[in-house]
Amino acid sequence: MNNQEFVPFLQKNWETAGFQKPALIQASVFEPITEGKHLVGIAPTGSGKTLAYLLPLINKLEAGKASQVLVLTSSQELAMQVVEVARKWLAGSGMKVQALIGGANVKRQHEALKKKPELLVGTPGRVLELISAKKIKAPAIKTLVFDEVDQLVQGQSFQLIQKILKTTDNEAQRLYFSATADVVLDELNTIESDLLVVDVTKEDDSQGDVQHFYIETNDRKKVDQMRRLLNMPAFWGMIFFNQLSDMGSAEEKLLFHQLPVASLASDQSKILRKNAIEQFKKHQVLGLLTTDLASRGLDIESLPFVVNADVPLSEESYLHRAGRVGRMGETGVVITFVTPADKADLLKIAKKLELPVAPIYLFGGELLTEEPVRQADPKKKKSKKSKGKRRK
Repeated sequence: MNNQEFVPFLQKNWETAGFQKPALIQASVFEPITEGKHLVGIAPTGSGKTLAYLLPLINKLEAGKASQVLVLTSSQELAMQVVEVARKWLAGSGMKVQALIGGANVKRQHEALKKKPELLVGTPGRVLELISAKKIKAPAIKTLVFDEVDQLVQGQSFQLIQKILKTTDNEAQRLYFSATADVVLDELNTIESDLLVVDVTKEDDSQGDVQHFYIETNDRKKVDQMRRLLNMPAFWGMIFFNQLSDMGSAEEKLLFHQLPVASLASDQSKILRKNAIEQFKKHQVLGLLTTDLASRGLDIESLPFVVNADVPLSEESYLHRAGRVGRMGETGVVITFVTPADKADLLKIAKKLELPVAPIYLFGGELLTEEPVRQADPKKKKSKKSKGKRRK
């Protein structure tokens, strides 16, 4: 990939962004995407996958032709994030991107589609609804992108995707992207043949310095541990739960203690979810409580902490949650609360992912990498503070 291959408006946006060179996944897929090949792109979280498909696709968009590219995402939040990125890189072209997500006013989306946006980004349910209503001319779609495809091929989403594919031209280009797409290659092969697999996971060095720790506790004390973390001057992070009910209970208790937290849940309205993300990005809240809903694609710049209130249920879940920190070379800390019953589960996940995970301790408003001496004793050596654990 050579940025000199860009059309003028994209070249200008590249220079304005101050980019020196493309990320590995971006360089690796630019030519095959430009040539119209069907491919699976696999790269670590935070390695630049969104631009990996957007740059070559925007580069060959034709102004005035509606619905040339359709990007399908696994969540409303990821769809809106892709729209923001696309809008930035379309600047100066006169071309448009349109979000098509559930929870938003469908009549407004009908009106927006009349303006013939060249690029569409949406969630499968709403997109299929608009295709069925003939508001989107599916045969006109030249390229379909499936972002976080490992989520999209699960459950009802997979059925929706198959229905969308049946409405499009068989010759339309199909691109599949994820950090863990390799785990769904068998499923993809049931609907595709002759897929080019571009996997840069082992060669990619964009992951920053991320430290992985665990705090031993019990279920009753988890909220107290969260409260102590939130009172640390350096803390600003996402706190993940396995169950919505546990998240709601924790949020209620933390708000009772007047701590600045917000929640992001699948049963909330689009407005509430959008407000929670905006407040968090602006540091108006220091803890964003959520489930795996927010572990996919949500890019919070320079986020220092991810906390797993529960041990994730799979390696993929841990990988995507942890991927909210250490993006594009940043540093970060991942802390998992473990009880005696589930400590072995975390160690098993860490072993499979080849991640070094160590105990860490909350004491005196600080995180310590050695168990603190709780009684004053001048003969005992003081605990060392964790390196790189706090933002300056």
